[in-house]
Amino acid sequence: MSSEPTATPAAREDLRSTTYEFFILAVSILSIVNLGLLGVLPYRSQPWWLVVMIDVALTIIFVTDFCLRLFTAQSKRGYFFRGGGVFDLLGCLPGLRIFRLFRIVRAGRIIRRLGGPRVLRELRAGLATGTLYLVVFLGLLTLEVVGLLELHFEEDAPGANITTAGDALWWGYVTATTVGYGDQYPVTRGGRLVGVLMLTVGVALFATFSGFLANAFISRGRQPAPAAPEGDLQASLRELERLHAEQQDAIEALRARLEAT
Repeated sequence: MSSEPTATPAAREDLRSTTYEFFILAVSILSIVNLGLLGVLPYRSQPWWLVVMIDVALTIIFVTDFCLRLFTAQSKRGYFFRGGGVFDLLGCLPGLRIFRLFRIVRAGRIIRRLGGPRVLRELRAGLATGTLYLVVFLGLLTLEVVGLLELHFEEDAPGANITTAGDALWWGYVTATTVGYGDQYPVTRGGRLVGVLMLTVGVALFATFSGFLANAFISRGRQPAPAAPEGDLQASLRELERLHAEQQDAIEALRARLEAT
């Protein structure tokens, strides 16, 4: 017998997939990093506001995660008081982001209990869904990093039109989707280099996302034929047995006629 531990829902302490837990772990780490950035960046500066906007998107993810865990928990009371639901809820509040550390601890504990081989198997099995989670996380991370870099080069440059956090995020998203309205654009050398980075990463992310959607629609159109009911299988087996018996009788009758001649 295999000595690998079996992870029950109680041992895992969650009702989510391994790829989802890695996604929440990555988002939680980014949120804690942003909490540190908010303490380092000048208060109410444009980079500070950009981090706040990204944190709003992360908070929406955390609220959705809390609702999913609560409504799918086998025991809602057990999840809220013993499974860390109260910390998940507190971590959704703007002034209590530090409680998001609990999500990192819980995800790490779940992954450690599952064990390396099992985690790798589940990640391979959920590769398509994991790719979607990865694209969402990298999209948020890219918007933040590129937006901060763009503000660093463009905010105080003469003739610049990317001077606010909203400008930087709008320009980053429009550039990543290759729409390119042209209402915001970098005017400095550093800003243009950042634009090249955004174009390269953005096209790759949206191409991956488009491929995921196409694969999802194609897979949905190729659903396997439903299995025959057990009663139909038994009837088919009886019919095969009857035909086999008739064949054997015909063989015996033919052999008898050959012996008689």
